[in-house]
Amino acid sequence: MERFFRLKEHGTNVRTEIMAGLTTFMTMAYILAVNPIILTPAGLDWTAVFLATALAAGIFTIAMGLFVNFPVALAPGMGLNAYFASVVIASASTDTPISPAMGLTAVFISGIIFIILTLTQIRQMLITAVPDSLKHAITVGIGLFITIIGLKNSGIMTIAVSSFTDIKAGVFTPVGGSETVIQLGSFHNETVVLTVIALLLIGVLMVLRVPGAILFGILGTTLIAILIGHVDVKAAFSGQTWVPDFSKMNFWHFDFAGVFEVGLVTVILTFTFVEMFDTFGTLVGTANRAGYMKDAEKGKKRVGKAMFVDAIGVSGGAVLGTSTVTAFVESSAGIAQGGRTGLTAVTTGICFLLAIFLSPIVALVPGAATAAALIIVGVLMMQSVKDIDFSDMVYAIPSFLTLAFMPLTYNIANGISFGIVSYVLLASVANATGKGKYKVHWLMWVLAVLIIGRYVFMGGE
Repeated sequence: MERFFRLKEHGTNVRTEIMAGLTTFMTMAYILAVNPIILTPAGLDWTAVFLATALAAGIFTIAMGLFVNFPVALAPGMGLNAYFASVVIASASTDTPISPAMGLTAVFISGIIFIILTLTQIRQMLITAVPDSLKHAITVGIGLFITIIGLKNSGIMTIAVSSFTDIKAGVFTPVGGSETVIQLGSFHNETVVLTVIALLLIGVLMVLRVPGAILFGILGTTLIAILIGHVDVKAAFSGQTWVPDFSKMNFWHFDFAGVFEVGLVTVILTFTFVEMFDTFGTLVGTANRAGYMKDAEKGKKRVGKAMFVDAIGVSGGAVLGTSTVTAFVESSAGIAQGGRTGLTAVTTGICFLLAIFLSPIVALVPGAATAAALIIVGVLMMQSVKDIDFSDMVYAIPSFLTLAFMPLTYNIANGISFGIVSYVLLASVANATGKGKYKVHWLMWVLAVLIIGRYVFMGGE
């Protein structure tokens, strides 16, 4: 292991790397419970998603360690799994419903595009084209989007509708502001109370800087839920086995014909676009923290290799039956514990593979615990708001539209679309009138034209 991972060269040892790998696993193991709960309403089987999550995280994290010697772990990403579910669920009442198989196909195709963009270096060009403030706004917007999901799932946020006219189910209906009220849920609801307890528990653990605070918060809330009878252990264990049933997996569960018939171009591009910036920020950030960027050339090469493994993970995760697999920012927890090589990632990956034998325990986790985890993840993603330049309206307005439209229109693509188009227009006006010199990359013009065309011909669908 010393020779393969070059431990001495990186100033580390086997014990430190293994402990760092365990720390990373503890900080991101919540995805094992959260991902199935998010994707199940979209029509995917709980066990199938759980197994796909554990296997995808295990396989591609180990690949990152072995082939790149990089201490970063991968798993189905938060935000993109929520987008996946919302696309499928929202289409159920339309004339062209999107099946889970179509959704997985869209993820698979986005992975292929991602691989091509990585190999051709176009990916780096796109990253350069989008202003930094807009990139950070995308992260914040996804965080708010995830928070909305957590608030809705927990019952903390409810929507009361008192319309003057009939509202037909499944139809987009203009409802006056006075007719719709977003309000606080009832504290007579056990789920609401448990979610608040979970938020406090995770919050305290994070303040105390306990590694794996989110996971321990979920476990603690689960224990409380069992003690008060909110979770029926017998019912939760029903149908669950310690031996994984791989026959339930949605392996190669694709519908290419359906994708092209329904026309999921926007969805595919959204998966690709969001994953691109999310991964870039995570890999560069963790590389900086691990000290790889001290030698810029070597650092860029390693990040490039890591991007390629990440790209393969997107399509590979879809093959296994889960939404977009991406590099996890929680990997920084292991790096903070001294992880510097791929042995850290391999350790984390092995833990995920062993987790496939723990589905009965994961099945006990109540929705309140995972809802709180979603809200806390929103807090973590909100940290990027400090990097947005709100003093310059050319950046401030597009950034605000990006982060506001995602949760308030319940669509990540809408936020990115309005952000890009508004930036191109505002920057161009400023440049033309001599009010500033803003860089508008030609790719931004291409994206803006495509986005405008999409809304003109497809409306808000």
